[in-house]
Amino acid sequence: MTHSQPSRRDFGRMLGVMGLAAAVPTLAGGCGTQAVRAGTRAATATRTWRVSGSAGTGLGGFDTAIKTLMQARNIPSGSLAVMRKGKLILARGYTWSDDTTLSVQPTSLFRLGSLSKAITATAVMRLVQDGRLSLSAPVTSLIDMTPPTGTTADPRLGQVTVRRLLQHLGGWDRDITPDPTYEDRKIATTLGVPLPIGKADMVKYGAGLPLDHAPGSTYAYSNYGYLLLGQIVEKVSGTAYATYVQQKVLTPLGITRNRPGKSLRTGAATGEVPYYSQYTGPSVFDAAGTTVSTPYGSFNVENRTAMGGWLTSAVDHVKFTQIFDLTTTVLTKTSVDAMFAQPETGLNADGYYYGFGWMVRDVTGGQNTWHDGSLPGTTTIVTRRFDGITWAVLFDQRDDPSGLVYDYNSISAPLHSVANAMTTWPTVDLFGQYL
Repeated sequence: MTHSQPSRRDFGRMLGVMGLAAAVPTLAGGCGTQAVRAGTRAATATRTWRVSGSAGTGLGGFDTAIKTLMQARNIPSGSLAVMRKGKLILARGYTWSDDTTLSVQPTSLFRLGSLSKAITATAVMRLVQDGRLSLSAPVTSLIDMTPPTGTTADPRLGQVTVRRLLQHLGGWDRDITPDPTYEDRKIATTLGVPLPIGKADMVKYGAGLPLDHAPGSTYAYSNYGYLLLGQIVEKVSGTAYATYVQQKVLTPLGITRNRPGKSLRTGAATGEVPYYSQYTGPSVFDAAGTTVSTPYGSFNVENRTAMGGWLTSAVDHVKFTQIFDLTTTVLTKTSVDAMFAQPETGLNADGYYYGFGWMVRDVTGGQNTWHDGSLPGTTTIVTRRFDGITWAVLFDQRDDPSGLVYDYNSISAPLHSVANAMTTWPTVDLFGQYL
């Protein structure tokens, strides 16, 4: 096996859990769009701290850690769920706001960002497990990859397989060629279609781009690759992507709150938190490019479901991770092992790599797996430790005037500190309170 050092900043910024990988520097931008500074949203002395939900005895350190993170950054809405060996031991909603109508609950919905990729990868593996899809199938044999008129597809496109899409080895590198999933206005002009564009428009435009690397040769984080995977799920299953996910992935777990997110405030789901940013950008929903707050219309959430557009609660997302603990009927051990297997290339110098929708690090006693998500107005992380402790953290903000970072290291480190200091864990299981 040959190994190359991943260059994608989202890969680099995630450290292995339990202190088993070195922290690395981060770059601004995350998974979202470029935007223009709109002036700061003033902090206010009238904010109040409110906590909802339940927790087992002795877990107050988690509340304190989240309170410190949120108050330092003036994050209005947060949620944390902690699971240990299949039991939900903490389910919290946190509010730090002067808006008395805002009351975050453990079941409040947040945009999930790139944690959505694990949901898509699970749907793909279910199709593979059921004998309906092969990991070695070329993307060109599964969906229409006809490039725009006047362009020619890269001759290496036929080497882009389902497995390589899942592991970000398809050859697209947004550090070289701009991420086509954020090129709405350019795509509309190139294809001669009106805004807002659709997923098929993104696929077609991307099919005409030259690959930045030979498929399978270089790890480069690719939202476009997971857009293609969502389209593959639709084509192979014969049903809408979100419908297939609900039927085959979520319903067996009793998860009913998840749904595809919407871009505009008017499309907010019942129970969904508001999103905040200090930046504005041009809308991708009208030709004039109306200036909007970046979380609401500077990018198209509806097009991002498979790569970053799901809504979920922290409670439901830790429940989703039970699939990988082999306590559900969704995936077999063979399927989960395939998802966490080392790729043909892309092993990080610190010993971790990208599996199928998860970062993975082999450690004594098992594997640590994790991921983060970042969009304008969204910061999310999920962590599965080899010792059976899992948590999901969801925030409704990813920037503020403090200049403090919102990366995986910064959000996760204080939670690891709390977990590492625990000597006795509660045996309560709160899942029954949040059906």
